[in-house]
Amino acid sequence: MATTRLAHSRRHLRPLPVRFLDRYFYFSMSLLVAAIVIYGFSHTIGDNLLHPAIPRPLLLYFHGVCFAAWVAFFIFQSALVRTRNVRIHRMTGWFGAGLGAAMILLGYWIAVVMNRFDLHKLHQQDVVSFLIVPFFDITVFAVVFTLAIYWRRKPELHRRFILLATCALTAAAFGRFPTNFFPPAYFYSGVDMLILLGVLRDAIVDRRVHKVYLYALPILFVCQCAVVYVMNHNWAPWMRISRAILG
Repeated sequence: MATTRLAHSRRHLRPLPVRFLDRYFYFSMSLLVAAIVIYGFSHTIGDNLLHPAIPRPLLLYFHGVCFAAWVAFFIFQSALVRTRNVRIHRMTGWFGAGLGAAMILLGYWIAVVMNRFDLHKLHQQDVVSFLIVPFFDITVFAVVFTLAIYWRRKPELHRRFILLATCALTAAAFGRFPTNFFPPAYFYSGVDMLILLGVLRDAIVDRRVHKVYLYALPILFVCQCAVVYVMNHNWAPWMRISRAILG
């Protein structure tokens, strides 16, 4: 009990910016992710979803609803933790687990459907190599999301894995940013900068970087480089696999 009181008093002695990061970082990140998603997709939603010259598959609209629901749910859950409604956070967490599982299935499915659409309806040949990008993004989300569910009773692990999973999904939004923000094929740098904000938060608040970032960020960076290389150089083994998938 005395140790708890001492730790609590030390938190109040820390500078205001440190206390703000400690209390509001994850909620602030949820709002930042929402802003990035809205800004990124605002450049394509009109032509590709709301007023397309060629009607898009109905599945795309379901995928968009699920994607938006995940971002909203991330904000909602972060707000519950910030307001100390942990019991409600845990109860509604099972809805998030179901939503995340649905997003994984929809993610692979829509990647194939939309790349087939772009290839056969819009005659965009570069989608053959590009298919690796959505496949990789949803795989990262699936792996990290599963780890977050597995360690749901360990908050320090759970919240960082959920943040990583959500950051992985922003690649689609960053890829739609104007090229003066990110040159073509450098959209993953936006994802990495979001994750680095988590690293910075740990360094300032905890004075050490959590092992989740120490392991995950280097692996993620290497895999991102490999994906971009395969996409840009039309790596022959992947091209054969992609053509078989896309028909």
